[in-house]
Amino acid sequence: MIRRELDAVYEVSKTLATSLDVHKTFREALNYLLHAFDWRRTFVVVAEPDGTLKGLCAVGLTQAEQQRLHFESGEGIVGRVFASGMPATVPDVRAEPLFLNRTGAADQSPGIPVAMLATPIRADHRTLGVVVVDCLNPEGRRVFADDLRLLRMVATLMGQALLLHRSVTAAAETLQNETRRMHKALGAQRAKIDRVVGVSAPMLNVFDQIEQVAPLRTTVLLRGESGTGKEVMARAIHNLSPRAKEPFVGVNCAALTESLLESELFGHEKGAFTGAQGQRKGRFEMAHGGTLFLDEIGDISASFQAKLLRVLQERSFERVGGGSAVKVDVRLILATNRNLERMVQAGEFRADLYYRINVVSIQLPPLRERREDIPAMAQHFLERFNRENAKTAQFSPEAMRVLTSCYWPGNVRELENCVERTATMAHNDVISDLAFPCRDNRCLTQVLHHIEREDAVRPSRLAEIPIQERPMGPAVADPGLPPAPPAPAPEAVTAPPLPVDGKPDGEAERLVWAMERSGWVQAKAARLLKISPRQMGYALQKHGIEVRKF
Repeated sequence: MIRRELDAVYEVSKTLATSLDVHKTFREALNYLLHAFDWRRTFVVVAEPDGTLKGLCAVGLTQAEQQRLHFESGEGIVGRVFASGMPATVPDVRAEPLFLNRTGAADQSPGIPVAMLATPIRADHRTLGVVVVDCLNPEGRRVFADDLRLLRMVATLMGQALLLHRSVTAAAETLQNETRRMHKALGAQRAKIDRVVGVSAPMLNVFDQIEQVAPLRTTVLLRGESGTGKEVMARAIHNLSPRAKEPFVGVNCAALTESLLESELFGHEKGAFTGAQGQRKGRFEMAHGGTLFLDEIGDISASFQAKLLRVLQERSFERVGGGSAVKVDVRLILATNRNLERMVQAGEFRADLYYRINVVSIQLPPLRERREDIPAMAQHFLERFNRENAKTAQFSPEAMRVLTSCYWPGNVRELENCVERTATMAHNDVISDLAFPCRDNRCLTQVLHHIEREDAVRPSRLAEIPIQERPMGPAVADPGLPPAPPAPAPEAVTAPPLPVDGKPDGEAERLVWAMERSGWVQAKAARLLKISPRQMGYALQKHGIEVRKF
């Protein structure tokens, strides 16, 4: 008998380990035991959160009988076994007054006694349920000690399986609830960040910073190249803040002269200057209670920097031509594509203003540093183009590879422009890789791909000199712009000997060296070798050097 019990325990444990679906594994284990030990019917009830016992699985019971597997703690034999935590053996259920006959066990074999064995399912020092078996007991002489011992071992295995199932289920539900909560929060956040498409790690980091800083009044400085979406992020901060229902007012500081900017921000009194026919509120007053967004803050003059600093310190200002102070409650968000630290070092930007505005700085990544977002963004722009123009254009896989491999110096603006231009000029609804101008060396922004600069557009000092006063002769290069390549000579082009001065020996090696140093931009490599772009192209062709495309 011991060998049979060991075999049975092994089979039951193997069955319970096959799956976390206790309904399935318990039923299979009980079905095996029923046939191996001449048991007639069996079922398992487990405790619900309210303390009642309900059927988990059964073998040998009809569907209607299974639905009646419902007991209160302490009710009948099953309820008492659960409440006491002690097993019970009933040699003849018809002679037991506590037997409820809820499943009709006493009516199955008239004239033959029916025995019932019940043992608690325990784990972690608590009772989780009860496993019940009934079998025939002819003449009431059957001894059930061995059966009860086996049933107790099976109940122990079931308790461990049931505990593991509940633990895994609870962890899965917690994870699902957290996932739903995060999706809901992320969806609500994305809904308020209009026109933003981003799933890459750099953008998720930006979203986290925005969500953290938005509820506060802290001044925020958005930094990044032109076209990275600074104004969109400023609106996102406003929309996620308690000031969302108040005004969001934006000003591009680079678009206005100092006098116009002062009037635009602070307003003016009647008669303050020619044309001031009445009092006018400035953007600070218009944004009262809300958010004021100052874009291109690195472009304001030194004198206006001092005026702005005073307003930020005192939270009040005077209108142009006025004498009374106006107090406002404004959340300030600023943006720049300049290197403010270098400007402070050069004396072009006040250090005290820099400290005042650089409270929380959020760096927006350029598009080339979040290439995972390019396919979704390109598709977004294409879908908008299709809606606006009643088109059904779509990208081929090859076309999407071209988009994801581009350098994108113009960031999101350039991507949007490229998608719209290519979709407009495409000859059919499927946009292939050959539809892009860059495939024919006609990229409209290729010249920008490898410009070395810390800042964005810098006003040309040469542009301030009247044309008739500009000196003739060699042009003086603006330090903010790359040097222009020398014009090619009109005579026939030949490849002159390339200067050595530290460069590799051999003309072909120097050509490759220069192209690699210049990101494979011919004009830049020509300047590095001090030859014209035309001479550079002839030399590359002469040595059969293939120009790489990026």
